[in-house]
Amino acid sequence: MTGTVYKSTGSWYHVKSDQGAFYKCRIKGKFRIKDIKSTNPIAVGDKVVFDLEKKGDEEVGVIKTILDRDNFIVRKSVNLSKQTHIIASNINQVFLLITINNPPTFATFIDRFLVSARAYRIDVILVFNKIDAYEIEERAEILYLKDIYEAIGYRCVEVSATQHKNVAEIKDLMLGKTSMFVGHSGVGKTTLVNAIEPTLDLKTKEISDQHNQGKHTTTFAEMFDLSFDARIIDTPGIKGFGVVDIDKYELGDYFPEFFKLKHDCKFNNCIHIKEPHCAVKEALEKEEVSWSRYKSYLQIIEGAQEKEHFRTDVWEEE
Repeated sequence: MTGTVYKSTGSWYHVKSDQGAFYKCRIKGKFRIKDIKSTNPIAVGDKVVFDLEKKGDEEVGVIKTILDRDNFIVRKSVNLSKQTHIIASNINQVFLLITINNPPTFATFIDRFLVSARAYRIDVILVFNKIDAYEIEERAEILYLKDIYEAIGYRCVEVSATQHKNVAEIKDLMLGKTSMFVGHSGVGKTTLVNAIEPTLDLKTKEISDQHNQGKHTTTFAEMFDLSFDARIIDTPGIKGFGVVDIDKYELGDYFPEFFKLKHDCKFNNCIHIKEPHCAVKEALEKEEVSWSRYKSYLQIIEGAQEKEHFRTDVWEEE
């Protein structure tokens, strides 16, 4: 049988078969050592092949094969800092929730997130939440950020989860897709998910933080079927995003506005810093490229000057 992993508890997996039934499954031990560099061999969203066995009065699945992933997202392992943990796979899109304050989401974080997601071939929609709570200056900052990211092709949506403003637009974007919602703790991710599908009744991060202060307790994502032909993957709060090995000469390819200009640079291997006749720097001086985006680019590439490959920020739970 084939199915999709909806939940993992570490040793057991909840798998929904292609026929729509849920089964409690385990894996063969060899999956833990065969070509697996992460701490978990199977993630939410994985397509798997499994057989059924009788265990008492119930049928239990045994996962035989993990099918090829279209994409995946990782974070740093909680206990083993040099290893990674696959959060989820086979995602159609990510909704990145952004707040101007309480907590602030800085442009450098947004840009690092977008670079990593682009490297993983995952579409990102920027969701500016809590817009009902902002003063004039904060509203101006949102409009400024929207101008930057819409100009380079990213969809931006202003939302108030508590006032249900533009929640319907988010639902329309989710139709027929598997979506992941991410953001810093406190940006209102869970509140928005509950506004989209009230029957889920997910606990807010604030409650979780009070109960498990300072602990990394939510180590697994979980997927839910929604009532309007969509699936959502709920995740813990994040500090950074992804582990991506990127050649320093290719980093600019993950900035779409830089990629558009690279062929006009004098040198094919231009990294847009000190090279003469650089199309990116020329566009920057003409204010055709955002200075905040270029600053993010420099911060990322600074770690690559003495080596050919480098890592972007690692997904870490708040």
